[in-house]
Amino acid sequence: MTDNNITTHRQILTSLQTRQKIRRIAFEIYEQNFEEKEIILAGIVGEGYEFAKVLTQELKSISPLEVKLIELRFDKTTNQQSEIHFDDESVQVENQVVVVVDDVLNTGRTLAFALEPFLKVQMKKVQVAVIVDREHHKFPISADYVGYSLSTTISERVEVILSRSADEGVYLK
Repeated sequence: MTDNNITTHRQILTSLQTRQKIRRIAFEIYEQNFEEKEIILAGIVGEGYEFAKVLTQELKSISPLEVKLIELRFDKTTNQQSEIHFDDESVQVENQVVVVVDDVLNTGRTLAFALEPFLKVQMKKVQVAVIVDREHHKFPISADYVGYSLSTTISERVEVILSRSADEGVYLK
């Protein structure tokens, strides 16, 4: 481990195990959407977007689906809804299947905020995919696709790392 912060974490899933969970999620998404010609993966800024990028590759390798990837950019640290920007404004989400992708589902606040632009237009279907569900939901959000459910105390922190290959995996702090 190269990052001193990471060395104090307990690894829950290795890089290989994390990739296996992502591949399984890709199969589940394809099974639930096999009749579609295309789907949109909307990755939440940070590791959620990194997860969406890997998921896009997996879906393309196992299915004929045309997969469009967009990044949802907004301030996840604020307690109020912040403005959400797509990194590619040309992608049309209306009447599409969108899978909102994040690394960890904790209280559901971030995912609730991320759903806002999809509630403003007619959607065919909106689904949620996460690598880890901590099950501390305070918002009425649940994930359609979960790689790993993990019971933790509210004070513990789960960190998913996909952006640095040397530290890739899921950690509990």
